[in-house]
Amino acid sequence: MPGKSQAHTDAVLNVLRGTNIIAPAGVYVGLFSAAPANDGASGTELAGNGYARQQVTFGAPAADAGNVRKVSNTNLITFGPATADWLQAVAFGIWDAAANGTLLYWDNLTTAKTVQNGDSAQFAIGALVVKED
Repeated sequence: MPGKSQAHTDAVLNVLRGTNIIAPAGVYVGLFSAAPANDGASGTELAGNGYARQQVTFGAPAADAGNVRKVSNTNLITFGPATADWLQAVAFGIWDAAANGTLLYWDNLTTAKTVQNGDSAQFAIGALVVKED
């Protein structure tokens, strides 16, 4: 089930113990060919051939259906162009660093995306949504 990584869940729960969450200087979106799991089991992030995580900015939290709150990207996000075919992307992740770092959130893509040599992948403004309930 998509959501917060276990590390980020622990950081949020530690607020109840008086431990502040420190916001990262930037957050970055990446693509997975095999989705991770909330329990810390890592997925398989795309790599090489022109792929790199992209910095993302989010707007203020807004209401979604039920008691869910969401944020969405305020910038156009472009991966690529690919210098060779990439594995099919099936999920995205949000990290606190452009490389390595801690996975904060992840979710499955609505539609899997295969990026071929010379092609790019994009999230339009407002298309990348992270939800909390």
